[in-house]
Amino acid sequence: MVTIPYVITQTPLGTEQDDGDIERKLGLYERLWGSGAVRKTAIVLAMAAAWEIYARYLDNPLLFPTLSDTLQAGWEAIKDGTLPRRALTSVEVLLIGYSVGVLIAAAVSVLAISTRIGSDFLETASSMFNPLPAIALLPLALIWFGLGPASIVFVLIHSVLWAVALNTHSGFLAVSQTLRMVGLNYDLRGLRYVVKIFVPAAFASILTGLKIGWAFAWRTLIAAELVFGVSSGQGGLGWYIFEKRNTLDIAGVFSGLVTVILIGLLVENVIFRTVENMTVRRWGLQS
Repeated sequence: MVTIPYVITQTPLGTEQDDGDIERKLGLYERLWGSGAVRKTAIVLAMAAAWEIYARYLDNPLLFPTLSDTLQAGWEAIKDGTLPRRALTSVEVLLIGYSVGVLIAAAVSVLAISTRIGSDFLETASSMFNPLPAIALLPLALIWFGLGPASIVFVLIHSVLWAVALNTHSGFLAVSQTLRMVGLNYDLRGLRYVVKIFVPAAFASILTGLKIGWAFAWRTLIAAELVFGVSSGQGGLGWYIFEKRNTLDIAGVFSGLVTVILIGLLVENVIFRTVENMTVRRWGLQS
């Protein structure tokens, strides 16, 4: 039998063999592109550039003004205080309708998860009224509440109520039996049981309902103001757009639309994103 000698080699302590890059430091471009804010900003800038190029190519300010003309019109409206005043009017009315709608939705959701008749009521009422566009209630709102903020608040409540209630109730139904039994073992009953057990466990669904309700309310508000947004000579952003259209100030119309978009982006990507990071992401309810 032939014995083949072999040698055992050891790598000195503190040294590593070069088996390839296991970990590589990301470059500046990769770090920037890994940021969602940077990617979204790039998308917005690309859309803005496309707007400017197409408008200059079309060369028809009455049909499609350039972005620079739109920004100039918006800046003039900001300087004279018109645009901030109209935006504030819209936001104030929105907050009233949104808050009342959320409170009613919360009460309906608690009733639905606590009682069988409440669940039946939510299922039946949502099937009847949720498909009904809020703007279709404007004629009734005019008859019942007259021309003013109360009519707009009424249609806002309708637009918010069902989206928030359905998402909240869906989240409540998804709460595990284990968590429910934990609450019962701690002798939680009634509203304390819902607040301590159901709300934290279902907060991801609740937050989704709040975001959907906000989107519905915002677009319903602008549409309602376009129809009858004046109260004592003052209206919101929708009425601002309507006025600019009547005077053929198309750049002003677009500046109003851009303001509507910017407020929507602010609420969605700053306010709701902050709440989401402080709650569902920190609690591990969402990746």
